[in-house]
Amino acid sequence: MLNVGYGNLIPQERIVAVLQPASSPVRRLREQAEQQGRLLDATQGRKTRAVLVLDSGHVVLSAFQVSTLCSRLEEEVSDEPSES
Repeated sequence: MLNVGYGNLIPQERIVAVLQPASSPVRRLREQAEQQGRLLDATQGRKTRAVLVLDSGHVVLSAFQVSTLCSRLEEEVSDEPSES
């Protein structure tokens, strides 16, 4: 599980992309997800600093920086025991 902020957890194997929220395509993606009821806001009222896209088509807003989330994802992967 990946902590995306303030006690909100996402299964890391479901994450397809971690994006910066400032670009126009990401803004459109966010608006479409909101209209379709697939937007999850995990910012707790703070500024959105990362947008996560899940394999289910859901879009998750996080108040954590993209770099913070990516480093947490890398830590999770390196902490997993190997299957040998």
